[in-house]
Amino acid sequence: MKKTIALLVAISVAFAAPKANFQDYAGTSERAQPATGTLASYAQILKEARQSVVNVSIQKSVRATEFQMSPFLNDPFFKEFFDNRRFNIPKERIERSLGSGVIISADGYIVTNNHVVEGANKAIVTLAGGKEEYEAKVIGSDPKSDLAVIKIDAKNLRPAVFFNSDNVEVGDIVFALGNPFGVGETITSGIVSATNRTAVGIVEYEDFIQTDAAINPGNSGGALINSTGALIGVNSAILTRSGASHGVGFSIPSNMVKRIAAQLIENGEVIRAWLGVGIGDLNEDLQEFYGKKEGAVVMSVEPKSPAEKAGVKRGDLITKVDSKTIDGANALRNAIGSLSPNKKVTLEIVRDKKTINLSATLSAPDKGASDEAKSDYKGLTIAPLSDEARSRLRLSPQTRGVIVDSVADGSEAQKAGFTQGDIIVQIESTEITSIDSFKKATAGNAKKRFYVIRRGGIVIRAL
Repeated sequence: MKKTIALLVAISVAFAAPKANFQDYAGTSERAQPATGTLASYAQILKEARQSVVNVSIQKSVRATEFQMSPFLNDPFFKEFFDNRRFNIPKERIERSLGSGVIISADGYIVTNNHVVEGANKAIVTLAGGKEEYEAKVIGSDPKSDLAVIKIDAKNLRPAVFFNSDNVEVGDIVFALGNPFGVGETITSGIVSATNRTAVGIVEYEDFIQTDAAINPGNSGGALINSTGALIGVNSAILTRSGASHGVGFSIPSNMVKRIAAQLIENGEVIRAWLGVGIGDLNEDLQEFYGKKEGAVVMSVEPKSPAEKAGVKRGDLITKVDSKTIDGANALRNAIGSLSPNKKVTLEIVRDKKTINLSATLSAPDKGASDEAKSDYKGLTIAPLSDEARSRLRLSPQTRGVIVDSVADGSEAQKAGFTQGDIIVQIESTEITSIDSFKKATAGNAKKRFYVIRRGGIVIRAL
């Protein structure tokens, strides 16, 4: 795999919290030309910015399977001659990992990556330049954006100053702050290589800032700042073959960070708006049908959805949501996902080469969706596989199955290796096409073979 990222499970802890209050950048966004004949240094800016970046140390229990320990120990031939118990191989172990975080309030709220704290039994925060450790509570996390908020019991901290990430441009000088490889506070520099990266395939909602500033293991959740010292993003992932940085790093833009963190602090979860369409991108052959315009083409419309009520039809090309230009399926997904349920929007649509405007009132994801109820089984929460999910996961429209909506921490399903987003297509000899067929196939307590689509391939899990 060219894309490497540790993805873990979210924790949500109920916690009474005030409304989020972020410190916004108040300076100018004008670009100054570099001076000549003077020493160029960012030492003072970085000295101040690093006070907002913390080290996050995680402890979690990991159940080791025989295959993970050695591919040979699961072979029947070796099992016959070697008793695995001789090796005293633990079935569960404590794994420790390091990440980073960014202080967003003076009273101890910190934003980091979901994959940093997912599944954690314990999270310890160390402030920059200090040795005192603080145990953190996970306030909420959002796997769909790879963001999480934690809190420590501390006062008078230095929160990061948020820059408007819509004003970030390719070529801006940036610095990545974090704790790579556990060596201590580290700062690397580079430039913004690209903005609005939406087809990376790491998480569901992507709008990454790409940078060549080195982002290595342990930098996850750390800050990406510009030359003024203001936060433009939270470091999230890299493209790599070796596990180390190769100059292609991705950061979640600060505007998305603010929006997600505010909901996590205030509600403990993120509730996104839902339009109810399956969407795709236009290829070159199809563009002539839409007057050479860009947008997201509607592949399907969910019954009773906001889209259906607004009059959206299969084959429509959505080119704008309010004043925001839509240049593809990912752009539409991000635009709708950034809004709140009950928000009224104007959709600009190309239909039969004519531009029309439709008014839609967005809803919460489950409203207007399929009437099929979710089903729980040994820690798995299963939901119907919608057209929107097929489009998002790049599945064929003919794909049938049910999708894993969540996996309970410590459950039999988690120990069996199921993860959120898995598509269950068959159980033993029964093809799964609906919640009802799933319920019938899982009747009884006997262990069964589950055939699962994950990242485009088929895996088998016993549960």
